[in-house]
Amino acid sequence: MTNEALRLFRIFNDLKLYEMADKLDISPSYLSEIEKGKKEPSLKLIEKYAKVFDIKASSIIAFSEKLDKDKKGIKNAIAKNIIKLLQEIEYASKS
Repeated sequence: MTNEALRLFRIFNDLKLYEMADKLDISPSYLSEIEKGKKEPSLKLIEKYAKVFDIKASSIIAFSEKLDKDKKGIKNAIAKNIIKLLQEIEYASKS
């Protein structure tokens, strides 16, 4: 679920797709494919995200790690709730 985490980081920071692509030095179409889950981001690209958002790359990976699997545990429950919260923020900002 790395694609959804990266998309939500962008949305939460109020960046348009083309603005984020520019910051990452990639094409908007490539970023769109990543966010839709059609392409996997490289570690180098995740490191670029980390720099843009001033967080550690490992935090991005931990945030998105195994979110799509149905595992029990506090870390996964918290991560899923954060994803839901960010999705609600995205929805509210469109209203």
